[in-house]
Amino acid sequence: MAVIVPTGQVTSTQNLQVAQYTLTPPVGTNVFIQFSQDMSYGMKTSTQPAPTTATPLSIYVAGMLPSTEYHMRGVLVLSDGSMVYDDDHTFTTGAIPANQIPVVTTTTTPGLTPQPGVEMLDLIGGTTARFVAATNLSGQMIWSYPFTATTSDVVQPVRVLPNGNFLVVISPTSTAPTDTTPPVAGTIDVIREIDLAGNVIHEVTLDSVNAALATMGSNLTLGVFHHDSLVLPNGHWIVLSNMVKACADVPGCTGTTSVLGDVLVDLAPQSDGTFQPVWTWSTFDHLDIARAPWGLPDWTHCNAILYSSDDGNLLLSSRHQNWIMKIDYENGAGSGKILWRLGYQGDFTLVGGTDPTDWFYAQHLPSFTTSNTTGKFGLGVMDNGNSRKFASGVTCGTAGEPPCGYSAARVFQVDESAMTATLTFTYLPGEFSIWGGNVEQLANGNIEADFNAGSPTGHSDIFEVTQDGSQQVVWHMQTSAQNAYRGYRIPSLYPGVQW
Repeated sequence: MAVIVPTGQVTSTQNLQVAQYTLTPPVGTNVFIQFSQDMSYGMKTSTQPAPTTATPLSIYVAGMLPSTEYHMRGVLVLSDGSMVYDDDHTFTTGAIPANQIPVVTTTTTPGLTPQPGVEMLDLIGGTTARFVAATNLSGQMIWSYPFTATTSDVVQPVRVLPNGNFLVVISPTSTAPTDTTPPVAGTIDVIREIDLAGNVIHEVTLDSVNAALATMGSNLTLGVFHHDSLVLPNGHWIVLSNMVKACADVPGCTGTTSVLGDVLVDLAPQSDGTFQPVWTWSTFDHLDIARAPWGLPDWTHCNAILYSSDDGNLLLSSRHQNWIMKIDYENGAGSGKILWRLGYQGDFTLVGGTDPTDWFYAQHLPSFTTSNTTGKFGLGVMDNGNSRKFASGVTCGTAGEPPCGYSAARVFQVDESAMTATLTFTYLPGEFSIWGGNVEQLANGNIEADFNAGSPTGHSDIFEVTQDGSQQVVWHMQTSAQNAYRGYRIPSLYPGVQW
């Protein structure tokens, strides 16, 4: 029996680059949308099942350039795998002012092919409306998330979720609790899950978490959300915050300077759509105040959380300790004990590099480069290099010696049994990226490294480099007048879809 394709309807959304395609598919079919600037329909959304009753299904279509006409059509996938197509529809995206479009340039080395996909950017400084943006590999903005906030607010970071939504932290910078100038009135401090159109699906405010902590009798009062957050496979959110303690209240602390330390909170989703704290962890309970390489008050300055799926534990990057620490979390049942500390003066022996020079310093965003996350595994790290330590007898910056300030993209093979960290890859572009950035291994085996130049009015260089001995630059993006706190490749704006 022939399947009658219901004619779809395409409408605009609050996001000028996102359309909503609505149709009523027959029960038992699956649906996706094809689209492109012509009728070749070269791009597609993810596939969704038809509702169990004959009711409308809406799918967001995203990944389009501004001020551009697109063709799109719905595709029904029948139970036998055959496909039936809706009529062609056109949609013209909205115009975005030029000063709200990130200025980036990209180059691809002739004869080389970069890993396909989309570049997701978390931008700081410069323009005020497009801090979260995605571009194609030519540097054209194909999606963004404009939001209302103040000049005190930054986005750190944006994470792509398995359901196709995004998690963003919008808040003042991490030092706000000890800054002499408070954030301006109207500054927000939230973690949001948003969809492609920018609709807020869930939102957690700092005030709501502090109220919940007080209700449960916790002695934690959070200062700001900052730098990172992540969603676990069970739907829990792990959020990074901080708190201030008087030096007199910190064992081993001397003097009168207050101490700013970091806190992790596990937020569990509730049936009413809220999130409640069920597990907490504080640097004040697990680190020695006597070890303060960067001094006080900004004692730990943690900036990234990583989930180890093999054992349910957490990795936490502390910039001001020059350490990546593994925390006994065990999916919420752990003691919080620090299982090991990776880095200078930590628990591992460095192999394949010069100790202490080739450890990481003031690092950002570790990422797993292997499918396994325990035992022997790969770990990429942006080694920003601030206050790097050198071997005895080496005077950095002098003739014949390395410069005092330089940054490196590094990959280590971590062996938790032998307690060794073998340096397997180092990329040195000759830049000093004093904050921000990340290192990821791409699906094609190349390394992508974001060297965030460090000035709020500066730029960032993002390189895709081969991981072999040649270290060829395959692809290069440079931002202008904005820093990319993070810049990383994703297959597309849709889970399970490669563009």
